[in-house]
Amino acid sequence: MYLEVLFNLPLRQSWFYVPPAGAENLPAGGYRGRRALAPFGKRQLTGYIIGEHEALPAGSGGALFETGKIKALIRLVDKEPLFGSEEIDNAQWMSEYYFCAQGESLAAMLPSGRRTVGYSSFSDDDFDQNLKQSPLVLSNEQEEALAMIEAALAGKGAANGAPSQKTMFYLHGITGSGKTEVFLRAAETALAAGCPVIYLVPEIALTKQTAEALGRRFGSQAALLHSGMTGSEKLDEWMRIRRGEARIILGPRSAVFAPVHDLGLVIIDEEHDGSYKSGSNPRYHARQVAMRRCARHGAVLLMGSATPSAEAWRLMEEKDGNGKPRLYRLNLTRRLSGGRLPEIKIVSLAGTRGCLSRELKDEIRATAAARRQTILFLNRRGFAYFYHCPRCGFELTCKRCSVSLTWHKAKGYAECHYCGYRAAPPESCPQCGSLEAGFTGFGTELIEEELKAVFPDLHVRRLDADSAVAGNTLETTLLEFREGLVDILLGTQMVAKGLNFPGVRLVGVVFADTGLSMPDFRAAERTFSLLVQVAGRAGRFFPDGKVIVQTLRPNDPSITRACALDLEGFYKAELAARRDLGFPPWTRLIRWVIRGADEARVAAESVRLYKCIAPRLPPDADILGPAECPISLLNGKHRRHIILRGQRASTLHAAARLAMNDFSRNADPRVYLETDVDPVTLL
Repeated sequence: MYLEVLFNLPLRQSWFYVPPAGAENLPAGGYRGRRALAPFGKRQLTGYIIGEHEALPAGSGGALFETGKIKALIRLVDKEPLFGSEEIDNAQWMSEYYFCAQGESLAAMLPSGRRTVGYSSFSDDDFDQNLKQSPLVLSNEQEEALAMIEAALAGKGAANGAPSQKTMFYLHGITGSGKTEVFLRAAETALAAGCPVIYLVPEIALTKQTAEALGRRFGSQAALLHSGMTGSEKLDEWMRIRRGEARIILGPRSAVFAPVHDLGLVIIDEEHDGSYKSGSNPRYHARQVAMRRCARHGAVLLMGSATPSAEAWRLMEEKDGNGKPRLYRLNLTRRLSGGRLPEIKIVSLAGTRGCLSRELKDEIRATAAARRQTILFLNRRGFAYFYHCPRCGFELTCKRCSVSLTWHKAKGYAECHYCGYRAAPPESCPQCGSLEAGFTGFGTELIEEELKAVFPDLHVRRLDADSAVAGNTLETTLLEFREGLVDILLGTQMVAKGLNFPGVRLVGVVFADTGLSMPDFRAAERTFSLLVQVAGRAGRFFPDGKVIVQTLRPNDPSITRACALDLEGFYKAELAARRDLGFPPWTRLIRWVIRGADEARVAAESVRLYKCIAPRLPPDADILGPAECPISLLNGKHRRHIILRGQRASTLHAAARLAMNDFSRNADPRVYLETDVDPVTLL
């Protein structure tokens, strides 16, 4: 018997081995789906067994030979199969769609643990306690939305897995309108019909909050898969799911690969969030994978957000051949729990001394006097982020990246947020010696310092990637804030989305302009979404919520429409602009980034790649570049990019595949090519 093995390597082929000594008693098919330790050149690597063959397949020239014989595997890692046919099929699809190796795709799905540890994320005790609780009463809108979803789920069950008429829904609800309860009720319906559920959330912070709700409702039927768990913990949960012991799976992006059978429902909460797109190989989007899995199983896809992605909004607006929406919208238009949409005010920072305007300070005092809480949002960590000399123009940038260093006062050094390079801040300008040089701009550390100086009697906590690194700081801070022990919670994106705190009256956006200057066609969409989401933290339980948005661009359309909560107006204008400029969702993109230590080699290879693409350009497509990336130097590597843009993904893929095959024949080994299909950022 010959075993076909894949490795987590950027090589688009498989290798063949014979079984390890002592494992000959396994029945036919017993090897497939297990991991094995294999000799690979001078190394030993963990591989994934995807097939068993009585004879070597034709064209298996990549097999490893030793004195004329195929090498034997060293040992099997798993006592039972870790993956099956669907995982292998998904890995093959991802390999073809995202232009990566099948072994890389399979590795991205599977947990890395070597042994099970008896880990269980939920207990039946939680479920028993929940039976004594009174169920929440749904609003009319929630009931109508749930009825539509349940009808689709019933259609799947009646048709033995065949797709029903409507299998894609979008729960478009304002913040605080009860989307989570609809998600949970839909999950209950699917489980009652015997169909497993995958529930995706974008952040680990949201995973914790949603996990509490799942634990109370579903007990040990639920499982967690996320990056905060050890490899062995994830392996234990993975095997519980594979054995059918866990029927509802919660987690961020990678949980979309959970090995469930007869999938009934996939929920994607905060669908718009960019973290659903992987930033490294394989560069998959969880939404795309979920769509494929749902189509294969005849399952229902239920997405939701207060601020849908532009792609989802267009699908909700478009009709199919039968005149029905391609993505069926379910609207939730009013807040529950006694709250209402907050009063939102734009405040210009022009002429303001310090980082906090008079209006924001007054509202913080009024909120504290009412024994309520404030959330302040700034999407920039550190103390200050731009070192500049007004005399000679010198700027302090990273030695390995073309970005400014950020001054972290608490740490005592300036740091690059891309590669981690650190440097002591200069006492004078390194170029001309001027003492006027220094850091400007502000981050969360500086805001924290100013808050403590202005409000010495209030308890301030900062929550960002710097403060949350130690232990369970994130969970502790959120718990203290929920219990009213913190007056002002200052943070980055972690405080902007999904969190639900009854005591919050005021939300302050310290600086709304941070993302608008990014050279990316999604900059306006991200800014709009973030402002609407963070504003949604205010007044969820009381009708007196207020939001102060500080900005140097008080007339920018993405800011004014976000503050007016004018979603229709924003998406109409944004989609029209994208159509005129030829960007998604009206087109599809494939982006190549060519990077290397030698700038001349990178430039030469980018031109060579362009020449491979140009003759194969589809009639409805064009090429942007080659050009320097907005961040042209990253971690010591020079970067240039080429973007292939067209109307249809199929023709773009065909042209790209031929071009990449041609390009690889004489590729410079000192230059690396990254391929990103459907990129969400162009930095």
